[in-house]
Amino acid sequence: MNDMTVISVVAMVGWLFLAGSALASFQLGWSKVLQMALVWFAIFAGGFVIASFLM
Repeated sequence: MNDMTVISVVAMVGWLFLAGSALASFQLGWSKVLQMALVWFAIFAGGFVIASFLM
């Protein structure tokens, strides 16, 4: 691994921690968090599928 890879990994972990703490501040139940995660996964998966058909 080079220096840029290490910096990218550290930055991604930092962003993940920031997003997780923001989500935790809403004090939602696990079922609601899982539902939101699945919805976001479906949105991004749909975007990737549409983008792959357009290219």
